[in-house]
Amino acid sequence: METLVQQLFNGLTIGSVYALVALGLTLVYGILHVPNFAHGAIYMIGGYVTLSMMIYLGLPYWLAIIVSVVVAGFVSVLMERLVFHPLRKSLSINSMIAAIGLLLFLEALAQLLWGPDFRQMPTPYNQVVNIAGLTFTVQRILIIVAAIVVMILLYIFLKKTFIGRSIIAMSQNREGAFLVGINSNKVAMLTFFIAGMLAAIAASLTSPINLVFPGMGHLVILKAFVIIILGGMGSIPGAIVGGYIIGFSESIGATYISSDYKDIIAFVLLIIILTIKPNGIFAKGER
Repeated sequence: METLVQQLFNGLTIGSVYALVALGLTLVYGILHVPNFAHGAIYMIGGYVTLSMMIYLGLPYWLAIIVSVVVAGFVSVLMERLVFHPLRKSLSINSMIAAIGLLLFLEALAQLLWGPDFRQMPTPYNQVVNIAGLTFTVQRILIIVAAIVVMILLYIFLKKTFIGRSIIAMSQNREGAFLVGINSNKVAMLTFFIAGMLAAIAASLTSPINLVFPGMGHLVILKAFVIIILGGMGSIPGAIVGGYIIGFSESIGATYISSDYKDIIAFVLLIIILTIKPNGIFAKGER
């Protein structure tokens, strides 16, 4: 029983990170209507900037995260302005190829700037807490709490503010949003900035318990695509629920099946759920 509870906690930790990355990917998909493979590179940049701010400038952990969030947000906006915006009227395949090119370019740039080595991010929250025979690290607790707070704030922003409702309107009907006076360019830029922020927060929170390296966004972005397909393309609730489903499945599967198949579980689960609900759990029209 203790092992199960421990793994559920670990699943909650992993799912929180996945949900943050998937949320950003979902928001961008609502604007582009094509998968942004370069989102994994933004996740990677967020981790490296936080690490650099702490090691080279000596900034405290939280201040380093704030800098990382701003930098990742602006890099994401630059991607939208310089690459995706000029391609908005071309074939979708062009944007997809451009996104893959951006991913490879940014990874090569990261390897040039920081090197190919795996690096550990220091954290002031490496204390271990024991509760009823269960072991928790403060960093993992921080990941869960911070992710939930960010998701609540994002929900309030999207549902209770004019700008947030503009983002939702544009994701639902771009032409209709334009006709009612919504500035599509500004909304697109803001959406990419928020997506970059979410990726940077996720990377900064999880890097102290994992490692920072140029290819760190590969597996995360693949899992994020699984999550948004699982939850329903463009569905914000689906991204959150899907993130935690994958997180719990991986954690429990690694314990009771085999850790060797941990990364395959997400794709097997995707096939099973899509067999039952081909459009995803929260497909449009079911929300």
